[in-house]
Amino acid sequence: MKILVTENLKKYYGQGDNQVRALDGVNLSVEQGEFVSIVGSSGSGKSTLLHMLGGLDRPTSGRVLVDNKDIFKLKDDSLCIFRRRKIGFVFQSYNLVPVLNVYENIVLPIELDGNKVDKEYVSEVVRVLGLNSKLNNLPNQLSGGQQQRVAIARALATKPSIVLADEPTGNLDSHTSQDVLGLLRVTSEQFGQTLVMITHNEELAQMADRIVRIEDGKIKGGEHYA
Repeated sequence: MKILVTENLKKYYGQGDNQVRALDGVNLSVEQGEFVSIVGSSGSGKSTLLHMLGGLDRPTSGRVLVDNKDIFKLKDDSLCIFRRRKIGFVFQSYNLVPVLNVYENIVLPIELDGNKVDKEYVSEVVRVLGLNSKLNNLPNQLSGGQQQRVAIARALATKPSIVLADEPTGNLDSHTSQDVLGLLRVTSEQFGQTLVMITHNEELAQMADRIVRIEDGKIKGGEHYA
């Protein structure tokens, strides 16, 4: 079952000779429970594509369907709620709140949505990610790898259908990158989530079920399994 589909997705900036075609007619589909790596060089359009998939930015034209729902038909407020409940984001920069401890950072999106925390589920996420002993620590008391694991836990805590990871190991050394990405894969499988990751690291991309390559805003060479 396809959970995520783009149809002729375009994102243009500027006009005339100065126009930049960040995305130029992208057609992509992702199956429920699949782990897909989107690989491309700097400026290829992969970050723009991820932002479109997550509803963080609106396209010039084309559609993004999540569970057959055209997300850009939603008004901004509705899109924000849909995004918060349906999609978990993991960014390169962690984006943790420095004055909140690990546990508070993890449950923050749930509380912002006015929902009750499923403590049993969150405890299982924390256990799988090896964060039990760090729940009372502030972010600045953690290593980079530990901070990224907190960011992953936060993304999973709302029980999203889709996890979008933007260069999630970009600030980590190669050994820690392998560990963190391995955990991200394990958690997405264990909790039944679809995982889409963008990266420029070919070695890490090979950990996915499928690799999609993007160049100059277009999917190149088709989609193929790693």
